[in-house]
Amino acid sequence: MTLDRRTLLGVAALASAAPALTPVSASAQTRTPALAPPDPTEVVRLWPKGAPGGENVTVTAIVPERSTDPAFHDRFAQYTTDPILTVMRPLHPNGAALLLIPGGGYRWAVVDKEGLDVARVFAAAGVTCFVLRYRLPADGWTAGPNAPLQDAQRAMRLIRAHAADYGIDPARIASLGGSAGGHLAGLLAARRDATYDAVDAADAAAFRPDLNVLLYPVATMADPFAHAGSRQLLLGASPTPEQIAAWSLERMDWTGAAPTVLIHALDDASVPVENSLNLLATLRAAAVSTEAHLFQEGGHGFGIRLIAGKPAAVWPDLVQAFGSRNGWLP
Repeated sequence: MTLDRRTLLGVAALASAAPALTPVSASAQTRTPALAPPDPTEVVRLWPKGAPGGENVTVTAIVPERSTDPAFHDRFAQYTTDPILTVMRPLHPNGAALLLIPGGGYRWAVVDKEGLDVARVFAAAGVTCFVLRYRLPADGWTAGPNAPLQDAQRAMRLIRAHAADYGIDPARIASLGGSAGGHLAGLLAARRDATYDAVDAADAAAFRPDLNVLLYPVATMADPFAHAGSRQLLLGASPTPEQIAAWSLERMDWTGAAPTVLIHALDDASVPVENSLNLLATLRAAAVSTEAHLFQEGGHGFGIRLIAGKPAAVWPDLVQAFGSRNGWLP
């Protein structure tokens, strides 16, 4: 088509009458995806000279990433040989501390879901958090089922022995365990026996927590409510009745244990709510200050991210309220 001068002047007039368009920047046209928050950089090795009883251990540690969304991590630590604490310091510390013991069925220990994700919530409330990466019972450690508990006891002793370095009160250190980590946290709270020989001055500190939080815990090793995978990896394929009794939290003597709060969803298909209900009866019989919160829905392993917008999302607030009433939080 040929455009003469009159046509061009008409087009120019229409263009001048049209409203001006605001240029769109390149950054506005391309939305930057949300990225997962960075990991804390402060890490403490539990055993500077090596974890005890590793002479027959041949596994190699791995930390795979399961998330394909850059907005969050979903990692798990498997075949751990050098246990660590990852420290998350709050901007405004209130003197309280929390040892986080993630779950994973004693097959691995999740890093984010019941570890760093939960730590960020409590750190925002002023709590200094320590996420435990512990050894697993089926990896050849001499201590067998006691290997994870050795790490939990050592972690609590290190935190308490170095409380001044972290600006925390050594009498206000709680533990929080989820799923199989809840079983380990329960062992830490209930048992009175040290599971390893002292390696330095820190081991003179007490290892039992001042408050205990059990999040959908693997409590029993007995059928019909046991989590079969956790039991097998902890005790082997054919545990004896004596082993089952010795490692079931509801059959332990909880006398003198710290105040304990239980969190569970009624629709948990992996670890039935009876794990918490039966343990609750034991805690009450032992006169332990106890509170239980059972939610209609939530399933298993919900942590923080998976219950956003659901009733169970209030569980950290309930734990903080329980902690305030029982001397953990100001």
